[in-house]
Amino acid sequence: MKFSVRIPFVELLGFELLKFEGGEAEIAFDPLPDHLNSFDVVHGGASMTLLDVVMAHAARSVEPDLGCVTIEMKTSFMRAAQGPLRAKGRMLHRTATMVFTEGSIFNAANQLCAHATGTFKLVPRLATGPGSAQPFNRISTD
Repeated sequence: MKFSVRIPFVELLGFELLKFEGGEAEIAFDPLPDHLNSFDVVHGGASMTLLDVVMAHAARSVEPDLGCVTIEMKTSFMRAAQGPLRAKGRMLHRTATMVFTEGSIFNAANQLCAHATGTFKLVPRLATGPGSAQPFNRISTD
């Protein structure tokens, strides 16, 4: 399954979208040596990006034509993440403009490595491509 929009940073990390429907999303991540920290485990920033992306996709999964931006995110790390990982996100609650989500990362042994909650603001999708860059402050904050 392909991501519905091109996200260069997600492409760089090599995330693979497995599920995107009904308030849920699932993403596979097979970390490369460049994604590790000095302890040879997945860098926390890569894990947080994985959680952010899976929760955002869960938020958008009920209305994929909308975009969303992260308002806040809280992450807890339970164990070092190693090897192939799977992230699962789900929508907890939605208002007209906000979506509240949670996400978890599991290792190959299905052990919980990290958990996050996140709040996302739904926004109209902006034009993309060369010459169409929009300043972030043009997104409504109401």
